[in-house]
Amino acid sequence: MTTTTTAPAGAAPAPPAAAVAARGRQLLTHPTAGPLVALLAACLFFSFQSDQFLSGGNLSLVVQQVMVVGTLALGQTLIILTAGIDLSCGAVMAFGSIVMAKLAADGTLPPLLAVLAGIGVCALFGLANGALVTQVRLPPFIVTLGMLNIAFALTHIYSDEQTVTELPGLLTGLGETFPLGRTDITYGSVLTIVLFLAFAYLLGQTAWGRHTYALGNSPEVARLTGIRTTRLLLGVYTLAGVIYGIAALLLVSRTGVGDPKAGQTDNLDAITAVVLGGTSLFGGRGAVLGTLVGALIVGVFRNGLQLMGVGSIYQTLITGGLVILAVTVDQFSRRKASR
Repeated sequence: MTTTTTAPAGAAPAPPAAAVAARGRQLLTHPTAGPLVALLAACLFFSFQSDQFLSGGNLSLVVQQVMVVGTLALGQTLIILTAGIDLSCGAVMAFGSIVMAKLAADGTLPPLLAVLAGIGVCALFGLANGALVTQVRLPPFIVTLGMLNIAFALTHIYSDEQTVTELPGLLTGLGETFPLGRTDITYGSVLTIVLFLAFAYLLGQTAWGRHTYALGNSPEVARLTGIRTTRLLLGVYTLAGVIYGIAALLLVSRTGVGDPKAGQTDNLDAITAVVLGGTSLFGGRGAVLGTLVGALIVGVFRNGLQLMGVGSIYQTLITGGLVILAVTVDQFSRRKASR
């Protein structure tokens, strides 16, 4: 007589070894895996170089420094996923910050309307970029390079080279902090994380997100499958402009003033964050959460090197090397995948 052994009630069967291995390979090959490992390695390295690095106050400072560039990089990610690029994002953000700060400080508009006006101006720049790319068929590099100069000039003309001070609380409120354990966290940092989570869902779980990836992979194939590529691309550029406007509000709230010189070169840091986060410059591959990790890598390196006493020019040198390394890795991975 044979006997059979049954598993206890409620016990889940052990997953097959092959399934576990496949799941492990999937996690390791995820675009965010490499940047996350790099971030942890950087944190470990700098923790040995400075006792202050892992303190709650210093880590909070890193996040505060990242929230502006990270939000800017979020909009940049959407454009790069479509195989485009936006060189004007930092200058557009700076112009939006001056518009909202000056309108509110002068009493021209109530603070809320001033903020919306600043965001609206950034959205118009995004719309103009998208229209020139989709309707005139100009390369995104050339279009946004021109817009960078236009936004830069308008910022200095409108501000009259003057820093705007005495801003109402609505514009600086996101720079205020609340206690989390023994660490003070800014409300702007929370907003940045919420934005990243929202767009991670939109790109990963909605038809709009799938269409955006398809557009970056092959515009012609996406068009033949029924995707309205022109309207989608125009919407992506406009939405990126709105995100730049939110970054402008975060910039004002962090500095407490409307500074025409602030954020002008943040376009380079934003592109750096996107590339370090694993998003391909050739479009169609990447994740916004990877961009958040990339922004944190930039922030950690800048902060850690500063604690080590390394000059700012050498920080820029090292950041540039990281960008070249990240693009090189992306190129090799694309060639390997195409074989």
